[in-house]
Amino acid sequence: MPSDPQALNFFFENSDLDESRIDGLVSQSLTGMDDGELYLESTQSESFSFDDGILKAASFDQTQGFGLRAVTGLSTGYAHSNELSEAAIKRAASTVQAVRTGTSGSIALAPARSNKQLYSDTNPLGGIDFGRKVKLLEDIDAFARALDPRVRQVSASLIGSWKVVEVIRPDGERMRDIRPLVRLNVQIMLGVGDRQEIGSDGCGGRYLYDSLFEADHWQGQVREALRQADVNLDSVAAPAGEMTVVLGPGWPGVLLHEAIGHGLEGDFNRKGTSAFAGLMGERVAAPGVTVVDDGTINDRRGSLTIDDEGTPTERTVLIEDGILTGYMQDRLNARLMGVEATGNGRRQSFAHAPMPRMTNTFMLGGKDDPNEIVSSVKDGIYAVNFGGGQVDITSGKFVFSCTEAYRLRGGKVCEPVKGATLIGNGPDVLKRVSMIGNDLKLDSGVGMCGKGGQSVPVGVGQPTMRINGLTVGGTAG
Repeated sequence: MPSDPQALNFFFENSDLDESRIDGLVSQSLTGMDDGELYLESTQSESFSFDDGILKAASFDQTQGFGLRAVTGLSTGYAHSNELSEAAIKRAASTVQAVRTGTSGSIALAPARSNKQLYSDTNPLGGIDFGRKVKLLEDIDAFARALDPRVRQVSASLIGSWKVVEVIRPDGERMRDIRPLVRLNVQIMLGVGDRQEIGSDGCGGRYLYDSLFEADHWQGQVREALRQADVNLDSVAAPAGEMTVVLGPGWPGVLLHEAIGHGLEGDFNRKGTSAFAGLMGERVAAPGVTVVDDGTINDRRGSLTIDDEGTPTERTVLIEDGILTGYMQDRLNARLMGVEATGNGRRQSFAHAPMPRMTNTFMLGGKDDPNEIVSSVKDGIYAVNFGGGQVDITSGKFVFSCTEAYRLRGGKVCEPVKGATLIGNGPDVLKRVSMIGNDLKLDSGVGMCGKGGQSVPVGVGQPTMRINGLTVGGTAG
């Protein structure tokens, strides 16, 4: 195949579709609508799961299909099929015609073209054979057990996918993208007597498998998982109450993603259901807080050359020095709000219509030394890693559980605590930020985001930061 995705004719070389006939069919189906596109997708994916010395599961899947969307006003007609044929597209076209009533009669302009290309056409699934992939997981298991006799369970998984997408608009414009994605996860349980604790580490991104197979890389993941489990073995019950909280850099940005990021997506603000609705140009965070969404960063899990509507991704400043400056927009919500799309129209697969979603969302670094941030806290919590959480988009209220946290006393990091949860309100917590570290870090490439029944890969990140007066839920009596 050619190396340039913009020249790649993947779907017409690998099916019976006739290029000119499909162009004509799309034009006929969508001309006169306010917007719409034919979205073609082909995906290969595989996964390997290893648990306690046994390969528990190995799978390979190949899917392909299309989604045809027609948009008029607020109405969307969407039809999809895993049958890539002219007949199936014709059937879909007759279905989406149901929304034609009420159209303004002119199709929205196509997204601007870009010569940017984040990824080559190399398929990561084919570069390393089956045996080496299984051996990697075996080596992880053996290495962990050799390092620490307290190991009671080792679980490891390797996941990879390669996706090709093409967006065809009624004016004949075409946008194409190739999207590799790999991930390696390690989870280890340590036990002492009757107590058992778990530590885990994951890594991945939009690149090939090669780096994951380097010994320094996967051995580092094993050591990190062991370290976390060891810390948890020494943990004590977390305190409860309102206190100063220091968030570590990197993955703790998932709190920012959930508690603030979703509230800055265009659909929630157009409908007025976000806690940030109607606040454009107003102060929503403490001075120094700048939050961006950037889908253009090479190799990052949330990065794309184009979004799933064909719009080139970009760096969108959402909050600048505490002032709300932008929302993340797909084409539909951008048109209805009278603004430009930002390359945030995303979908889980061809079976789903696009909606505004985050890509890589993070807070920029500040001027404070991370060590000085920690030493400034007389009594509080230092949260380094997070697990699951919940957020209410309308109110901004969130609850997050910490998987690695420590008590802060007298400006020093003291004993690890277990069972700590952070409870607060997204817009409010941003105003409580009092110190921002100069150590911006992005996560290691493990994020998945759910919205409206769809999941897409994303990235998060932040520097170390101090938050005053955040509620901590704990288990200490």
